[in-house]
Amino acid sequence: MKDCLFCKIVEKEIPSDFIFEDDRVVAFNDISPQAPTHILIIPKEHFNSLMDIPDDKLDIISHIHNVARKLAQDRKIDGSGFRVVNNCGKEGGQSVGHLHYHLLGGRQLAWPPG
Repeated sequence: MKDCLFCKIVEKEIPSDFIFEDDRVVAFNDISPQAPTHILIIPKEHFNSLMDIPDDKLDIISHIHNVARKLAQDRKIDGSGFRVVNNCGKEGGQSVGHLHYHLLGGRQLAWPPG
């Protein structure tokens, strides 16, 4: 999508230091971290939100979770605990119209989150 911030990051039109990349997703540190570890994991294919993923492409969700698990292990937060968050829609707190997941950890995370 031409005006999508995350699509521009995926296409490397906007520089970002990827900490993970494969053929389906990229991951990079959030520019406004809310925890010592705050990584965004985004699919390379544009989906506006969780609600816009076609049924035949829902496997992207399990792939993102596998990447989150790997990154949690790499960052050594898998033993102490972490959170994987997807904000969906305006009232859900989604600020960029491109499916993305937050991997948060490295401190005690409160509940409810917001």
